[in-house]
Amino acid sequence: MASEATNVSPSTTHPSGLAQRYALALLELAKEKKAVDAIAGDLDRLQDLVAEDAGFRAFIHDPRLDAASQQRGAFAVLDRIKIGGDVRKLVGVLIANRRLGTLPDVIAAFGGLLAEQRGQQTAEVATAHRLTDVQRTQLTARLTEAGYSNVKLVERVDPTLLGGLVVRLGSRLYDSSIKSKLQRLQYAMKGAA
Repeated sequence: MASEATNVSPSTTHPSGLAQRYALALLELAKEKKAVDAIAGDLDRLQDLVAEDAGFRAFIHDPRLDAASQQRGAFAVLDRIKIGGDVRKLVGVLIANRRLGTLPDVIAAFGGLLAEQRGQQTAEVATAHRLTDVQRTQLTARLTEAGYSNVKLVERVDPTLLGGLVVRLGSRLYDSSIKSKLQRLQYAMKGAA
């Protein structure tokens, strides 16, 4: 699966404390309303949008927009993909608190908290391009073969990787990205000089 495994500090594998707090509040609200699956589904669709739409990613991270502009734009997008209710309220709270840029981290934190409560292990997967369903299934199977059962993938697209993938499972990092391979080659060449 991967060419290199190293230990990383736990702080690099978890979203910020701020994102964790928003995610935990949303999860508690979802449990209280008995709507965990519905909210998780809405967040999955929103995560797909963030991963696929560069314009939307730029929009949520644009510091020049005021709260009213962010709210109009974000709510128009949420209406288009038919997301309402508590996820819409979460986006509204993030906008009101000038924290819309943390939305991807909040979604990831929610997924991690939900997986933990369901007894799943979370594997953070960074790839240069979005995984296909076949690749996702194969990766899950390989992780299961490696001894990681009941794994939930949390995906992130990072074009700087050029190709390959980076998987973080707990404190383990498996890096088979082209970027990493080129860096190792560069270090080896410097050592030979």
